[in-house]
Amino acid sequence: MNTDSQLVLVPSPGMGHLVPAVEFAKLLIDRHHRLTITLLIITQPSDPTVGAYTLSLTSSLSFPKRLHFVLLPPLPDPTNSHSLHPSAVLDSRIQDQKPNVRDAVSKLKSDPYSPRLAGFIVDVFCTAMIDVATEFGVPTIVFFTSGAAFLRFKLHTHTLWEQEKVDTTAFDLVDSGSEFAIPSFVNRVPVSVFPGISLDRQWKLFFFNHTSRMKKAKGIIVNTFEELESHAVRSFSKSDFTIYPVGPILSGRGDKRTVPKGSDVMQWLDDQPPSSVLFLCFGSRGCFEEEDQVTEIARALETSGVPFVWSLRKPPPEGSMEPPSDYSELEQLSLFPEGFLERTCENGRVIGWAPQAQILAHRAIGGFVSHCGWNSILESVYYGVPIATWPLAAEQQLNAFQLVRELKLGVEICLDYRRGWSSVVSAGRIEKGIKEVMQKESEVRKKVKLMSEMSKRALMEGGSSYSCLGRFIDDVLNNRI
Repeated sequence: MNTDSQLVLVPSPGMGHLVPAVEFAKLLIDRHHRLTITLLIITQPSDPTVGAYTLSLTSSLSFPKRLHFVLLPPLPDPTNSHSLHPSAVLDSRIQDQKPNVRDAVSKLKSDPYSPRLAGFIVDVFCTAMIDVATEFGVPTIVFFTSGAAFLRFKLHTHTLWEQEKVDTTAFDLVDSGSEFAIPSFVNRVPVSVFPGISLDRQWKLFFFNHTSRMKKAKGIIVNTFEELESHAVRSFSKSDFTIYPVGPILSGRGDKRTVPKGSDVMQWLDDQPPSSVLFLCFGSRGCFEEEDQVTEIARALETSGVPFVWSLRKPPPEGSMEPPSDYSELEQLSLFPEGFLERTCENGRVIGWAPQAQILAHRAIGGFVSHCGWNSILESVYYGVPIATWPLAAEQQLNAFQLVRELKLGVEICLDYRRGWSSVVSAGRIEKGIKEVMQKESEVRKKVKLMSEMSKRALMEGGSSYSCLGRFIDDVLNNRI
């Protein structure tokens, strides 16, 4: 306990993984004065936001002295990346950075003033770096940015595949009505809400390989808290896996692209009654390829009469891995029913990119139509805003099922919608979900408000996540991982 120690943290490429990693690193060094954290950041030539973000942090006078950033040299994607499956591109990005990670850690260890290397913390998509940690003779902890229920789903289904106790073709039958018992869920889970990575052959291989490597780690840090996922967290008590639920780690609080207080949307929100406005936002990569779907959302909003802020994003070109962009005003006009913007100009705002956490924290927001990314769920719970579920991809369908059927903290627009697979959701169905999520005295709203209080207490001294973070630090400093 008297020796200064250092952890190397390797987040996956992109802001959605970098920001939570930075927030977690801050939590660690705030809790113990003998810990130093070095983040090895994988940059991409096509994404300048990472460099801008790290520069904005390090130039701040309040930036912690024991938190260090190393920007690894950007490497080009494989020459045939356009013809490769996205999972292969992502794996290649991580594998190709192994020599750079090895060099960076070698420099840290050779520095006589550098604290002893206690271990690696790697993002769930960077499990290939466990090999590098083993070369240096230190343990690895996985940083899992989703919830405990999904983590247990991954580990459990992987074990079934390994033991050949389940025919993996059953997972492909999305419309079969099949259901499976998963230890982290009270209810049987229908195949229709299984993560997309377990329903696509190439993603399934990606899923299998990463879970295999994850099982080699000495523990898993999970961005959740015991009160939110009590059953899922307890399901690990009889397993071989050590988990540290230390959340909610709210990535939105670290995003510097905030809307100025005097901007149109924030000023408009300031003028609205408490809990009266519906916020629609589908994440940093959320968009709809079908223009008809945008039209149906507009019709539902207008018919419901509910005040709204709608973050509407333009899909990237087909086959591109670029994030969505903002529509021009002219492009918006072609999407909406004629006269929509004029008729709703006093009752709502259509914007492009949105600082989600900043808007959710506003007193005027009373409901949230969300894609159910885990960060979005944590933010909505923390700020006490109930969700109407509209998952799009990844594990979001499973998150939506958990939110509505298991935790009773959300209402359903849809649970099994998949972008590019599903038919257009009708305006009537959307309007029903909008009205349900905006009910003033609903049981869901009461439960979310209570869970919001619990999420804040979990992070305070004596709280479940506070205590769990302390346990993790003690395990690191005393070589128990």
